[in-house]
Amino acid sequence: MTTTQHDAYLAEELENFQEIAQALKPASGGVPELDGVDICSASMALNGVIGGDHLIYLDFKTRYDLKRRIREAEEKGRKEVAENLRRLEHRAGILVADVSGHRVTDALIAAMLHQAFLLGAYYELDRFGEITTKLFEHINQRFFKTTNINKYLTMLYGEISEEGRFRFISAGHQPPMIFSREFGSFVHISDEQMVTFPPVGIFPSNADPDETVDAGQLGFKARYTVNEIDLLAAGDVLLLYTDGLSEHGEGKYFPAEVESCIADGVDLPASEICSHLRENLIAYDKPQDDVSFVVIKKTLPATISSA
Repeated sequence: MTTTQHDAYLAEELENFQEIAQALKPASGGVPELDGVDICSASMALNGVIGGDHLIYLDFKTRYDLKRRIREAEEKGRKEVAENLRRLEHRAGILVADVSGHRVTDALIAAMLHQAFLLGAYYELDRFGEITTKLFEHINQRFFKTTNINKYLTMLYGEISEEGRFRFISAGHQPPMIFSREFGSFVHISDEQMVTFPPVGIFPSNADPDETVDAGQLGFKARYTVNEIDLLAAGDVLLLYTDGLSEHGEGKYFPAEVESCIADGVDLPASEICSHLRENLIAYDKPQDDVSFVVIKKTLPATISSA
């Protein structure tokens, strides 16, 4: 095989692998619809259409048959499970993940997380009627045992309620930001509400009773803590994002330019805020990493939004 033939063969194989990776990386799922909450997102892969960022939506009332689950739980006398399921009728789950790197192969790691999370979610709802920290402790353990320590991922999973309360766990991920419509700027969130843990797959979990885990020199990963951000006021915007946004423009773009962009369109729907932020980001500088962000807006009463 000549050098030219070899190069052509490698190019064909790379194209084939990209097509396979694109097919394997699943969709995020339908954007949740909640009364009083408007959600939209944007994701830009650095190298083509796939990369290391990934979003997963859980619109509980459409992805799962909650009414049937509630009925079956009540018939079995599992009142706590039934009550947890009822709360999910007024919540939506959002997972934001960022695999270290932005190559096509990193999309496969994101696909692994996607399948592990959604499969685990079924069992969580069966057992508890809600998503618990135990699911993420098990996911961390699986990634610790099956991926190289140099290939890790950060992750944030949160649930937004119709009232505007956000509960989340973080594994080394970028902290959520709240833009206050009243003050026209990002507001400080206390450290107690922003507890995070090492990225997924770096430390072993000590939550699996079926395994004897060697902690090694670095020790175990602590149990996850659920953070809770107080109710969003009408018109406020909660921003979730990957480090492609926070490090954009050599770190000069975030948070000032993002804050200004949201301020200019704070009374617009989440979809338009997303579009403006995407256009502003590209105009500011060429991205050097995968960029993903989710805009969660507590909607204004009709009398205010139409003013």
